Amino acid sequence: MRETPEETRELQDLLDASLSRSTSHLRSIVSPERTLTAAQLTATLTGMCTLALSTVTASGEPRISGADGHFLHGRWHFGTARTAAKARHLAARPAASAAHMRGESLGVFTHGTAVALNPLDAPASPDWPPLLAYLKDFYGADAFDWSAEVVYYRLDPHWMTVFAAEPAAWPPVPAT
Repeated sequence: MRETPEETRELQDLLDASLSRSTSHLRSIVSPERTLTAAQLTATLTGMCTLALSTVTASGEPRISGADGHFLHGRWHFGTARTAAKARHLAARPAASAAHMRGESLGVFTHGTAVALNPLDAPASPDWPPLLAYLKDFYGADAFDWSAEVVYYRLDPHWMTVFAAEPAAWPPVPAT
């Protein structure tokens, strides 16, 4: 958990707002009894979480691929090779969706805008140095040529919901 209290509140507000404006069908599945709080979610999504990441081609066709996701500061972070199709898609059309599922017990679904944190053609985001330190610690400092070989993104969500079949099975809310 790397979230500040403010980031946790913002994430909870997003989860609540997203569910409240969802369809009645989704709300019948993701009910208050079958979801996690922001605090539970950040305690659950630690380390690398495999994402199904969806982008869109120039002709509007959806494409889905896997990505290593890291949930930090209430947002998904993921990377890819600079030469990957998803990097081209996101450079032209940054709207993206991500899903992280653990069998039938947990599903985290996010729609948002992907922001490149270390683009080649612009200055790096101020968020890049701490993310780079985290990634080097996680993968190893020599895992990639971090400036030329890979591009990392933060998915700024405008909608996110969490399904938990048994919320009590997930980490309890941490004491404050």
